[in-house]
Amino acid sequence: MALRLCREVGMLTRHRRAAVIRALITPVFGLLLVFGWELLYRSAIYPPFLIPAPADVGVKLVGALADGTLGRHALATLQAVLPGLAVGGTVAVVLGYLIAKSQVMERLLTPYIVALQAVPIIAIAPLLVIWFGSGLTSKVIICALIVFFPMLINTIVGVRSVPAELRDLMRVLEATHWQTLRHLEVPAALPVLMGGLKVSATLAVIGAVVGEFVSARAGLGFLVNSSRNVYNTPLMIAAVLALAVLALALYGLVSLVERRLLAWQRQCK
Repeated sequence: MALRLCREVGMLTRHRRAAVIRALITPVFGLLLVFGWELLYRSAIYPPFLIPAPADVGVKLVGALADGTLGRHALATLQAVLPGLAVGGTVAVVLGYLIAKSQVMERLLTPYIVALQAVPIIAIAPLLVIWFGSGLTSKVIICALIVFFPMLINTIVGVRSVPAELRDLMRVLEATHWQTLRHLEVPAALPVLMGGLKVSATLAVIGAVVGEFVSARAGLGFLVNSSRNVYNTPLMIAAVLALAVLALALYGLVSLVERRLLAWQRQCK
């Protein structure tokens, strides 16, 4: 009995130790990156206006947060990211489902979709600004376009990955098309769809920045561009860090939704 108790305590200790190590890996690696950055700054290989000290960036970051500059520009970027992600993702899921279910739709639309994806978004962005203006609409469309393709592909893969024997079972049960969609295709394709949504959430931030680079008066991309023009490197790096935090927050939000929606998978296991 005592030996068994010692083993259980030892296993619990090892689990805790592993959990602590997993929790510390990311911050320790971040500190190493900052340390390497500080060494590069102190080496004086590059002038300070090109490679500023981490402390200078930290001061600028705190100042931009305190006076509301980062918050105001982050909100402007988010106003383009969220509608663009919603519009692009919705259109991609609907169209991807139709393509997955119809060979005619696949042959008709796939060449044009691939051709559109082959054109860099930075080449289309100026045209969208000319057609839709330099306001929010053009940035939303750019975000929608950049998230469209990964969501489309993941939808097609997810729907087509439904096992054929399960489809046969639904036919035997005389399930309607809506019942098959709700009880079979959506649950089976959901893991792949959520993976595509994670990618799309980060790509939407890139789309917003592209739109703000081309033409904007606010947004984190605009802040990066304007800081670059006056060689305010600390503020530019602070804006880039804010973009990274925004993308991580969206990714984490999608991951949280994924865990909620796919809780039934863990229960089955």
